[in-house]
Amino acid sequence: MSPSSPRHAPPTRSKIAGGLAALACAACCAIPLLITAGVLTGAGAAVLKQTLLAVATGLAVLALGMWWLHRRRSSHRAATPGCGCGAAGCG
Repeated sequence: MSPSSPRHAPPTRSKIAGGLAALACAACCAIPLLITAGVLTGAGAAVLKQTLLAVATGLAVLALGMWWLHRRRSSHRAATPGCGCGAAGCG
């Protein structure tokens, strides 16, 4: 099966976590604009930057972990024929 098959596509929860990580990263990039607009002070920007970087990194790791777990489970299901209970008509 090709890597782009639906079985190997990232699950929805992984896509959501990845999207939120990208959003946190974009917010981090917007900090200089918020300082220029007078919305943030230098100290507030420093705290916000560290927080957003930590959140973005955590969400990215979470998204990759969920995708890895999804691929591992789907590969395991594909390698195990049937359900393994031995009942007639199972599988």
